[in-house]
Amino acid sequence: MDPRTEKAWGDRCPAMAAGKRHGSWYLRLELPVGPDGRRRRVRRGGFTIRKTAEEGLAQLRTPSDSGHGLVTVGEWLTHWLATRTGAATTVSGYASHVHLYLASYLGTVVLAELSVSYLQAMFARIAREHERQGRSLTAATLNRIRATLRTALNAALRQGLISDNPAARMELPTARRPRAVVWTTERVKHWQRTGERPPVAVWTVAQTAEFLDATRNHRLYAAYHLIALRGLRRGEAAGLRWCDVDLEEGVAVISQQIQQHQGHLMACPPKTASSARVIALDRTTVSALRAHRSLQRSEREQAGEGYRDSGYVFTRPSDDPLAPDRLSCFFRMLIAEHGLPPIRLHDLRHCAATLALAAGVELKVVQDMLGHSSIVLTADTYTSVLPEVAHCAAEKTAAHVLKARGVMPGTNRTRRRAPSRKKLRRGGKKASRAGASSAHPARQIGRPQRR
Repeated sequence: MDPRTEKAWGDRCPAMAAGKRHGSWYLRLELPVGPDGRRRRVRRGGFTIRKTAEEGLAQLRTPSDSGHGLVTVGEWLTHWLATRTGAATTVSGYASHVHLYLASYLGTVVLAELSVSYLQAMFARIAREHERQGRSLTAATLNRIRATLRTALNAALRQGLISDNPAARMELPTARRPRAVVWTTERVKHWQRTGERPPVAVWTVAQTAEFLDATRNHRLYAAYHLIALRGLRRGEAAGLRWCDVDLEEGVAVISQQIQQHQGHLMACPPKTASSARVIALDRTTVSALRAHRSLQRSEREQAGEGYRDSGYVFTRPSDDPLAPDRLSCFFRMLIAEHGLPPIRLHDLRHCAATLALAAGVELKVVQDMLGHSSIVLTADTYTSVLPEVAHCAAEKTAAHVLKARGVMPGTNRTRRRAPSRKKLRRGGKKASRAGASSAHPARQIGRPQRR
């Protein structure tokens, strides 16, 4: 201020010398007390005009339910979870990441002050603490946690609470998608000897047939038969209703799925728009479903008036809808009972895709059967090469190369080369001329003979 006029100097201030932090606006805001009990504050400077600094301060002072006049990351995550809609399993996964990781590390951080460097340090700390406890987190788990935070911050970005999403710009180790491997004879022996099993595995044709034969008398045999041959998700199998099945035409409509959320079963739309589909049923699957319907009718007659018809295909003995977890539980019990190499119930979906390709089904048909929106996902993730198919391809390739070399497949013997067409043509002409001479000797009289 000018002491003589008691007005602001403005651009004429004598203290605005080069190199001095003078002449710009800054803001300071007190934050809630941190977990360690110490005071915290936000300080920002470099605003050229007062209006810009006031806008930044107003953004930090966005009203919240805590009464502190600030929106923290924890408060926003709580609000964001409460307004989530969509598949129950997706919302449940979001809530798990928030409660186990994000709320404890970011709960008191001001939403507008979240930075890339802070998130990098947080994820490094999460990884170190889990390694110290002997429970190391995989790169896939860390990327899923980051995906949850990125989705939540995108919602805050759309509402104008932040101007940037730091979770979208941070770096984490790349998570490799596990590729399904086939339970070959040697891999089965290794598992029996060491107990080591791949994260994603598929059965061979013989192993799948052995499982279906061994479980033919189980109450849920038709469900596992349907998943193994047509590749349904377990939620889709649990949500299948008799009104969606036409056994006469041999088709089934996948129009919903059953998901478990907070201890309750609820019917939800299929996972994606492409998951709503019509699948063809082979005659063996139709026969299995007919036998299952007959079993349901006999259970209804035995229960009498207390039986409630829910309309679902695969149910509990009381005809209540069947939870997808129970399908998985029974599946694990059946595998252990019959001594088969372990796979997940979802791996039967991999089996269905692999067996269909081994049977010569086109990849586009397999994509429609599984309900994928992209054929790349079907080819890269849900299909594995069976040993017999790989051997057939190897033999065809070797035969093609050895044929060019003139070597007989499976030996070191050289193939006797057949005479060329040109030689055969020349030999045929000579023979015909010779035949003509012997047949018509009179024609040779009077002709000059070359000696």
